[in-house]
Amino acid sequence: MISLNETLISLALFFVVFFFLEKLFVRHKQKTFRQEWFTDLLFFLGQYLLWISLSVFVLVWVREVSSSLPFTQSIAQIVQHQPYWLQVIEVVFLCDLSVYWAHRLSHHVDFLWRFHRVHHTTKKLDWIAAYREHPFDNVYTRVVENLPAFIMGFPLETLAGFMVFRGFWSLYIHSNTDISIGYLKYLIGSPVLHHWHHDIKMNSRCNFTNLSPLMDILFGTFYDPKDKKPKNYGIPEKISHNYFLLILSPFFPEKYTKIANGFAKKGKKSGKIRRTEEYLFRENPK
Repeated sequence: MISLNETLISLALFFVVFFFLEKLFVRHKQKTFRQEWFTDLLFFLGQYLLWISLSVFVLVWVREVSSSLPFTQSIAQIVQHQPYWLQVIEVVFLCDLSVYWAHRLSHHVDFLWRFHRVHHTTKKLDWIAAYREHPFDNVYTRVVENLPAFIMGFPLETLAGFMVFRGFWSLYIHSNTDISIGYLKYLIGSPVLHHWHHDIKMNSRCNFTNLSPLMDILFGTFYDPKDKKPKNYGIPEKISHNYFLLILSPFFPEKYTKIANGFAKKGKKSGKIRRTEEYLFRENPK
């Protein structure tokens, strides 16, 4: 478990770094402490002080189970005889491939969408919005994205640095920044691409990767229209943004909907929790 001091130091460091980035390269004019900022702060604190222990426990267990399988040991022996640079390319490609499809399934499978939906409830994007993530959704993502590396024989200690980098990159692509990287956008994930994934009109049917958009390009979900920017984020339903209700909502969807309607002061009631598979698999984002 991460200590309170380490948590506060991380919070202060990220706040300072992204405060200046989001002021120098601002995408949307919004307050630093915008509406729901403190809800996302609770998600940040919850992840650091509580839920990260669950993620580590599950990852250690999956690593031990996968390493004991006969075919895993055979694959690991083959990989270990390869040049290290080739191992790195293979593990990054396979991890991106697995997390891409895991992410798409999160929008397609009702059970997974209940949890992933929490992440898409944010109506304003910035670095701390990246932490609005249900613990189950976080564990699911961490396991899937690292499973290929486990099968290839990479120890959890070796992957720790890569996971930290992925985590920091997630903060960057959610940040309220508008940094142009030219043609590198086809190789490196960026805020402009991921913001389209959160766009309410696009309904989460594009740009599923965060580290590199190559998987989106390969599977036809890359979307980056010229001279256009996403404006509105979130999901169609009116919901409560109470931290505890968001944590409990996947387990009691019908009851949560009634509570959420009580919080909704304007617009239509939330109604049935919606999925997005009709958009993901039947319609090209272009």
